Amino acid sequence: MTPRLTLINRDYTRLWFGQAVSSVGDAVFSTTLVLWVATVLAKDETWAPVAVSGVLMASSAAVLVIGPLAGVFVDRWDKRGTMLLSEAVRGGLVALLTVVSFLPVDALPAGVWLGLVYATVLLLHAAGQFFSPARFAILADLVTGDADRARAAGIAQATGETAWILGPPLAAPLLFTAGLQWALLFNALSYAVSYVAIRSIGIRTPTPVPADGEDSTPKQAGRQKGALRREFTDGLRFFARSRFLVALLLLAVIGQFGIGALSTLNVFFTTDNLHADAHLYGYIGMAMGVGGITGALCAGRVVQWFGARRSTWISLLVSGVLLVAYSRQTSFLGGIALLFVFTVPLTVLNTAMAPLLLAAAPPEYRGRVMAVFYPVTKLASMLSAVLSGWLAGSVLHDLAGSVGGVRFGPIDTIFAVSGLIVVLSGVYAWIALPGTEKAGRPPHHDRGSSE
Repeated sequence: MTPRLTLINRDYTRLWFGQAVSSVGDAVFSTTLVLWVATVLAKDETWAPVAVSGVLMASSAAVLVIGPLAGVFVDRWDKRGTMLLSEAVRGGLVALLTVVSFLPVDALPAGVWLGLVYATVLLLHAAGQFFSPARFAILADLVTGDADRARAAGIAQATGETAWILGPPLAAPLLFTAGLQWALLFNALSYAVSYVAIRSIGIRTPTPVPADGEDSTPKQAGRQKGALRREFTDGLRFFARSRFLVALLLLAVIGQFGIGALSTLNVFFTTDNLHADAHLYGYIGMAMGVGGITGALCAGRVVQWFGARRSTWISLLVSGVLLVAYSRQTSFLGGIALLFVFTVPLTVLNTAMAPLLLAAAPPEYRGRVMAVFYPVTKLASMLSAVLSGWLAGSVLHDLAGSVGGVRFGPIDTIFAVSGLIVVLSGVYAWIALPGTEKAGRPPHHDRGSSE
């Protein structure tokens, strides 16, 4: 008889527990760094928004550069061993930064501190690009059957959102009462817990070996490299020829430019526009986490009712309007309420776009389609973070005025314009996405020379 505390099966439960603890640690770590850079290292400095955007840019750069390559190596390596190595590397990186953080802030120049923070974030997310696909692959061995795999996916999404409910409220008290080093140590220990949990999993995936008759000579390696290059080019050509995929990518990029400003400037909006103490910033993340869980619970039914295409443009329109409304808030409670509501259609949007992408690409091209789609949208998010930080810290820094009795400043103006951009992306999705989504035809090429 299965124990009550078991999720699906024993090994999956162990994997889930390790990742639940690690996800909370990541949420504490990310929130702590943003708060520390904004309120301690760059306090009262005009370049503070740019410094915060650098943290987000470092994480996006790792996904953009390492992400498309990591999957190739993960397919060749032992999945459990890859996960263990990733957790060991990430735990060691955070532990090293923890040791350095015991130094007084004025012991090192601000530029050195930022360099250490950016390098740590970059390497952490680079290691994470190997961990995530390895975890995804090992789930196929841990969980069998479509129903249980769907259940596992739902548990993972809800766990991630829950981590962002618990993590940010823990981060602010740890930072302002105990200090930066203790918040970092919490994350380092969470990686240790994840390592132990993964090590306790009984399954071991074999390392792929060359097929019979296949050699590993430099000549053969050169042929494989040429084949990989040709297949990658075919994927790019297929993507470019699909009007539907191009439309999806364009609206996702526009949406990222509209929403990305929140990740960089929300901490300053909380203190300046919502007139809340920095200690309360963690509850902003908590509100978005609750909204994400609500959206995840509602998304399937919404897509079932309206269809994936209609759910996409409706979610974009609603999200954009709510972001404009959020930009006009001046009370902390009102801001939290609107962020909660804003995150619900945003989560529905993420769910609705998945079946659209799957329908637009044949199975043999789905990996390469995602290798184009995900990095490009991350690049848009990174550029949005940098641009919004630069605008708030330089061009719009002294912006102040009122129109029709409505006062505006630099950050709320950026948020309002961002919301309008999201609305425009919704209008574009309404017009550009066809009513029926069908997989495109792969580009024809001669396979004779490669087989």
